[in-house]
Amino acid sequence: MGKPRSEKRDMTTSSTDILSLVDGFIEQISKIRTVLKGVSISALILAPIAIALSIFLLTHPSFFTILENEDEFGLALIILLGLVIAISSIWIFAGLRQYRMVSTWNKRYDNYIIDKEEIHRAIASEFGLSEDSED
Repeated sequence: MGKPRSEKRDMTTSSTDILSLVDGFIEQISKIRTVLKGVSISALILAPIAIALSIFLLTHPSFFTILENEDEFGLALIILLGLVIAISSIWIFAGLRQYRMVSTWNKRYDNYIIDKEEIHRAIASEFGLSEDSED
């Protein structure tokens, strides 16, 4: 004999709840994706500006007079500008990597949504359900 009808219904409800939970999680990640894309774009815009400004300051003629007149300050300034260049370079690399990852996620998420809708339509047509009753 098969399982009782209420047990089958509970199992179906449990599966539906898990799928709804996963869908909600994926939708939240999709929303976060836009923030990550903004951070990536800001890294690709602001980091080169910081590097260019640091290089401009390092190569400016009056920068050398500051180095000659202010010993400790000049050393600290060179270290800080070097750190700005190094951190900005890392920031550019991280921004490019993040942008690629977010773009790949976007393509996979779009494919997931299309596949999910196709499966919903197939199940609805197979069992004669309307698509409105599933959501």
